[in-house]
Amino acid sequence: MPFRDLGHRRLASLLARSVFRDALPPSLIFSSADGVEARDAAIAIAQAMNCPSPVVTGEERDACGSCTVCVRIAKGTHPDVLLVEPDADKGRVNIDQIRDVIDRAGFRPFEAKRRVVVIDQSDTMQAPAQSALLKTLEEPPSSSILILATARPDMLLATVRSRCPLLRFVSGRREDIDVEARDIAGEVLKEAASGDAAGKLEAAKLLLPKAGAGKVERDHVARHLRAMTSLLRDVEVLATRADASVIANADVRSDLEQLTRTFGGDRGIRAYAAVGEALSALDDNHNAKIVADWLVLQL
Repeated sequence: MPFRDLGHRRLASLLARSVFRDALPPSLIFSSADGVEARDAAIAIAQAMNCPSPVVTGEERDACGSCTVCVRIAKGTHPDVLLVEPDADKGRVNIDQIRDVIDRAGFRPFEAKRRVVVIDQSDTMQAPAQSALLKTLEEPPSSSILILATARPDMLLATVRSRCPLLRFVSGRREDIDVEARDIAGEVLKEAASGDAAGKLEAAKLLLPKAGAGKVERDHVARHLRAMTSLLRDVEVLATRADASVIANADVRSDLEQLTRTFGGDRGIRAYAAVGEALSALDDNHNAKIVADWLVLQL
C-alpha cells in the first residue's frame, strides 16, 4: 500500500519526505486504533524504500505500488521485508520469533536497499520477548529498520518505547481544531525556536493548567501536545513546498511560515517524535510538569 493510499495525508507526507531524505529513525512505533493502519503504514515504508520505480514528487518518495517488488512486499513474500505476526496457537508474538528475526536482521539484505522488519500486534509480546529486542532497538543493524505496529502502545515496556519514536495514526473524521490549545502550542514552539533553556522552561508553564493535578493536569497537557503535532505537520508541509491544501491550520499560515525557519527539516521531524514520546509518557501517568519541561528542552 503506497503512502498516497493510507488516508492520513499529512502524516503520510511526513513519512514520504523522510524516506526521500533517508532520514527515518532506525526503529519506530506506529500506533492506530485497530493496529491495521499502523501495519499498513509500515508496509508502505518498506515499499517506498525499496521500489525500483518510485513516484517522486518534490521531496516526497512513494512506491509505485504495482511493480514486482511492491507486489511481493504487499503479499509478504519479499525476502527482505520480515513480517512477524502473533503465533496462531498462543495468540502472541513469542520470544523465539523475536530471536529469529534479530538473527535475520543482522545479515545484509538479499535484494533490497534496506531490510524492513515489521512486528505486527507488537503489544502481544510478553516482557521477556520485549526485553530480548532491546539491544537491537538500541543498536539496530545499519541495513535494517524495525517498526513495531500496535493498537496499544501503552502495553510495550517503557524501555522499548524510550528507544523508538512513536507516530500515531488517528482514524475517523478530522476533529474540529482546538484553537485555544493550538494558540498556546504555537507560543511554546515560538519560544523554543528563539529562547535559551531558561526561556523554554518558562514557556513550558503555558502547557500546564492554572488549577488541577493528576489526570486533569495530564489531560490538559496532552490536549496542547496534540495541537502541537498538528502544527508541526503543517510546518513540514510548508517547509518542503508540498501541497499546501492539506495543511490543517491554514488560518495561521503566516505563523507557520515563520516556524519553518526553525522546524523545517530534521529538527521538525525530531520535534514531532519528541511530542509523541511525551504523549506516551502522559499515557503512562508520568508527572505532567516533568513531561512538559522535558519536551520543551527537546524542541
